[in-house]
Parts: sequence; C-alpha cells; structure tokens
Amino acid sequence: MPTTHPRYTVTDTGDVRAMLDLARRRWPEVTDRRQLLLRLAAAGRDAIAGDAAVADLQARRERQQAALRRAPDLLDADELLADGAWR
Repeated sequence: MPTTHPRYTVTDTGDVRAMLDLARRRWPEVTDRRQLLLRLAAAGRDAIAGDAAVADLQARRERQQAALRRAPDLLDADELLADGAWR
C-alpha cells in the first residue's frame, strides 16, 4: 500500500531472533512473530514512558523555578499588595 510514512525492514536473525524467541516465551499464546515484534515494541514503549514523564516533569519544574526567580524583576510585590494597584 502506498504511504508517505517510513517503512522498516527487520530480518528475523541474530539479536532480533533472540528477542523474538524470548518474547515467545513471555507471550506463548502469540504465534505470529510479527505480532511478537509489535508486542516487544509496545513493551519497550511502556518501559521508557515513565522515564520520559519524569524528564518532562523535571523540565516543567525548572521552567517554573526560573519564572519564580525572574518574578521580582517583573513586578513590584509591594505595589500589588497596596490599594493603589486595584484602583
């Protein structure tokens, strides 16, 4: 089927064969090696998703801390707390 998306060719030899054999032991009900490869890909995604979420959270916290450090230069807290700020 024509597509503009990249295609990948994976040969069932060497390390790939060993990974698929291990996957077969993990999921014995799956007999199609293509399906095993897809399950392996999904398991890999799940394994690294937590790391990506932690990295995203850390980056967000760093941006928040940087904004808090800049806040005194951007606003006058005393003026905001004074009645004049609300007139």
